[in-house]
Amino acid sequence: MLPLRMALGLSGASPRLVATLLVATALRSCLTYEFEHEFWLRTDGSGSVNVTGRPALWTSFKSLRLEEKADVEVMKNAARELFERSGLRVRRVTVTRRGGHRYLFVSADFADVNRISYTPAFPDLRVGLRHEDGRLHLDGSWQRPLEALDAGKVDREGLVAVRFHLPSKVYSHRNAADGVERGNILSWREETGAALDGGRLDLGAVTDPRSILFSTIMLFAGAVVLAVLLLALALWAVVRRGRRDLANSS
Repeated sequence: MLPLRMALGLSGASPRLVATLLVATALRSCLTYEFEHEFWLRTDGSGSVNVTGRPALWTSFKSLRLEEKADVEVMKNAARELFERSGLRVRRVTVTRRGGHRYLFVSADFADVNRISYTPAFPDLRVGLRHEDGRLHLDGSWQRPLEALDAGKVDREGLVAVRFHLPSKVYSHRNAADGVERGNILSWREETGAALDGGRLDLGAVTDPRSILFSTIMLFAGAVVLAVLLLALALWAVVRRGRRDLANSS
């Protein structure tokens, strides 16, 4: 849905313009990718990642030789071994279908995002997280490796993307496609053909070093402490007044 302020601003616009903007917004929220990295990051650098893509693109970007019609278990075991060899804890590996294509999906946890770059599972990714000047800085890039395996003729349609669910307030970012989404999500994307030709996505963001969860808990704790203090102050005032009234009546 369009934000309320935008909708009110369009109240005088033509119905066709409003309909066009609504469709564009809906399409943007329903984007699907032919190859995607999706990260959930914590402030200490740990987190999880989902990687989804067509088998030929896994070969093109990660040099994991997969055939479109390969046995599903063979495909899943190869992906699991690749991630475990890179030091990640694999949670789930599945093969799904969409639009007549197979998609290999891997979900895994990592202890430190700074240690996954250029591992066997991430030869295409450079990413780093550091504390600097009271802020948390995310930097990196994603690009097809020069030494990547040749997957032969590959469907070049669609989009590829790298997405980050960041753990805290985002102060700035480096050219995220849709800016800050839903408060703390950043996405970078390009056409599949451009990615196959070596096109690079430059990643970057500056965030608060405190997690949203921590800030929420501290805010809640502060509110509880304040409420207790106010209650104690009110009880003290009542008791004091009662003693004064009792002294005056005696």
